[in-house]
Amino acid sequence: MTTTQSMIDTMRKRKSIRTFEERALEHSDVSQIREYINNPQNLIGPFGGNGKIEWIPVTKNVTDQGIKLGTYGFIKNPSSYLVGITQNNKYSLVEYAYIFHKLVLYVTGLDIGTCWMGGTFNRTSFEKEISLGIDEFIPCITPIGYPKEKGRMFDIALRYVVKADNKKPWEKLFYDGNFQIPLTKEKAGILETPIEMVRIGPSASNKQPWRLVLSEDRKQCHFYIEHTPNYSSSLGYDMQLLDMGIAMCQFELACQELNISGDWKIEEQTKPVPNENVEYIVSWKIDS
Repeated sequence: MTTTQSMIDTMRKRKSIRTFEERALEHSDVSQIREYINNPQNLIGPFGGNGKIEWIPVTKNVTDQGIKLGTYGFIKNPSSYLVGITQNNKYSLVEYAYIFHKLVLYVTGLDIGTCWMGGTFNRTSFEKEISLGIDEFIPCITPIGYPKEKGRMFDIALRYVVKADNKKPWEKLFYDGNFQIPLTKEKAGILETPIEMVRIGPSASNKQPWRLVLSEDRKQCHFYIEHTPNYSSSLGYDMQLLDMGIAMCQFELACQELNISGDWKIEEQTKPVPNENVEYIVSWKIDS
């Protein structure tokens, strides 16, 4: 990805790709991705943690069992997989997803296809390929490869099934000062585009669990999660926390492009929440 390429445009064009061309990645693309994941600066999260991402080329012992993706069908002809590793606690999952999504967007900027996979892949197959530390696990992976044009109808059909393009409107996700007043685009000020990038971001089963409350002085944007009860409980971790990391990544990268300086802070919140499933995660504070 060139330094002049718009990250906002990249976020808008990113789609989940499941059908790839039957060819290896070009050497230049491989070099750029490896250089990215080997640079520690690229793997620092919003709370100062360090991410761990592995590159796994497609080999016989990984693909023998087909890596079935449930209702998503099969990933077809991936060149490689990018695999993330973290610990199973709230802020580790949020931070990890932020780091992993930055990589997904970087790869998208190289015109390489990706597909977030959290609960619909054969974890055991991938765990055999990497070294896991104590209390570490693989929360998600992405296949990568060049999108196959003739496979687009397959991907479009799957997007329809999972309602991937059916995003909730602003008034269902974003709020003005408190949870009683919906936020409109017109009143979002300089944060309109960063908030819109949150809205269009990917999420597990397109649940869009993020809820944002913009402060009355427009200096803070508070990020909450509205948990879907029992979602991903069979997996042993809260997959929707990954969605919050994705939302933070989309929001911050848009702010950076628009020269809106700020930082993430975890603060005590006293605002009443609309129901027991809503939980505070973090706040973005614009620099004075």
